[in-house]
Amino acid sequence: MNVTLLTVGSLKERYWREAVAEYEKRLSAYCKFRLIEVKDEKTPDAIDSAASRRVRQKEGERLLEKIDARSLVVTLEIQGKKFDSEGFAAEMEKLEERSRGELCFVIGGSLGLSPEVSARAALHLSFSDFTFPHQLMRVLFLEQLYRSYRIRTGAPYHK
Repeated sequence: MNVTLLTVGSLKERYWREAVAEYEKRLSAYCKFRLIEVKDEKTPDAIDSAASRRVRQKEGERLLEKIDARSLVVTLEIQGKKFDSEGFAAEMEKLEERSRGELCFVIGGSLGLSPEVSARAALHLSFSDFTFPHQLMRVLFLEQLYRSYRIRTGAPYHK
């Protein structure tokens, strides 16, 4: 199984990079994982809705360029479907069956995803009604992805 995590922006802080690297190492036992980052747009603190749409549009174009046409796409969005860990593990099994070996998860930038990226998704996934920084969301997602493989293989995992 090929699993791609496609994200807007890069991780600047060492502790985030180390956390992601740890989960990449752990995931290597279960899938061929790759992380792809696209450049984020500079976003002023005070931004109107038109400028916000332009930022999401530019970032969305970059994301869509990186999505393999064969990939089954899952976007991480506040409005998406919520699962507990066991439910996500079961959903991962279904996604892998539907994906023909190519799964792509997408995390947008600070303003979210463009409608075009969202429309490309087979599933919109939400981790919470809270908003998380995209750096933290990467780590949370990778932990749950790893946990889903542990659950599905019957391996112990921390509850």
